[in-house]
Amino acid sequence: MSAAPQTVIELIDDAARQLTEAGVAFGHGTTNAFDEAAWLVLWRLGVPLDAALEGPDSIADQPVDDNQRAQVAALLRDRIDGRKPAAYLTHEAWLQGVPFYVDERAIVPRSFIAELLADGSIDPWLGEHTRSVLDLCTGNGSLAVLAAMTYPDVGVDGADISPDALAVARINVDRHGLQGRIRLMASDGLQAVTGPYDLILCNPPYVNADSMAALPEEYQAEPALALAGGADGMDFVRQLLRDAPARMTPHAVLVLEIGNERAHFESAFPTLEVVWLDTSAGEDQVLLVTREALTAFNSLQ
Repeated sequence: MSAAPQTVIELIDDAARQLTEAGVAFGHGTTNAFDEAAWLVLWRLGVPLDAALEGPDSIADQPVDDNQRAQVAALLRDRIDGRKPAAYLTHEAWLQGVPFYVDERAIVPRSFIAELLADGSIDPWLGEHTRSVLDLCTGNGSLAVLAAMTYPDVGVDGADISPDALAVARINVDRHGLQGRIRLMASDGLQAVTGPYDLILCNPPYVNADSMAALPEEYQAEPALALAGGADGMDFVRQLLRDAPARMTPHAVLVLEIGNERAHFESAFPTLEVVWLDTSAGEDQVLLVTREALTAFNSLQ
């Protein structure tokens, strides 16, 4: 039997070993056992998550006592036995360095659209005409908040079918002091949304039925409404592409995340002219389509 961890870094290493041995799934803010262990341990110890684990001011070698070890052990049991994403245990997730509250009422935010807002990839399609933005399927409101931060002169609407998700989004809008710039609304797709918008952001339910059935338990802990996209993952997207032009200004664009479903997207919409945007996960996760292209496509259907 190994000795009980005596320092912060030993506690993290031990937690990472337990997560690895338990075979938990990652992807809700971390991609590996060490990063997830560091997140959980530092959060449980009340240490800022950006605390340095290396260098002269490192907290890595700080001692931990029996009570701290017990608290971390209890948190790890919740993570391993309950198979909940760590974000549901800490009630916090980060996108582009911005903290967001999250709980089981909303999907854990992880959209690659956040990267595109931060690095300016969408900006070539925007301009002085860009005054209104819609974050459709807003979930916990993270993309709406990031859009408002990125484009300080625009108004942002956040829409979702789920009242529970909108309640979580309200927490984040208020937390970041954006009540005057972000309006939240209940809408089944675009049904209750009027617009018109210059930019629509959407990270919809797009997971196909076979993939839904094979998801790890951590993903099944999230609201299925935010994930399941029907047999080929394109049910929501089909309706969105039909409805979107009527909610878009003449020069508007739609930025749409479809995850690992590019093959299904191209099979469903083979003649639709889109631009695939580069993200940290490659060029097949997020696409951009203009109102003009959508109008032309819909006219042929």
